[in-house]
Amino acid sequence: MDLLTAAGADHVRLLYDYLDAGDPDGCGSLLHEAVVVQLPGRPPARGRAEALRAHAQPPLPRVRHAVDRLTARDRTVTVTGRRIPADGAAPEQRFVDVFTVGDDGLLRTWARSFTAVP
Repeated sequence: MDLLTAAGADHVRLLYDYLDAGDPDGCGSLLHEAVVVQLPGRPPARGRAEALRAHAQPPLPRVRHAVDRLTARDRTVTVTGRRIPADGAAPEQRFVDVFTVGDDGLLRTWARSFTAVP
């Protein structure tokens, strides 16, 4: 694996830690200034500030991201995992995230989809 892809994989792992901790500044530090984020049911968010706003609206309940599998190759990082509500009031959601890594090692794109729980 090349160094930029490896850095991108590390940034993805950190992104989930920052999301789980509710740390938008930490999340933003891993995103390219011109990042494009596609979350389910929403228009694409373009740019770091818009991406952080889109991820925070509407306010979501606290969750923990449990990564089941992370693969990284050719500046693309793919993650399958589960969003587990901290309060246990809602069912967990399975997700697939696909990231691309920019020339600076920051996350350039992020597309999320949810899958059905078997």
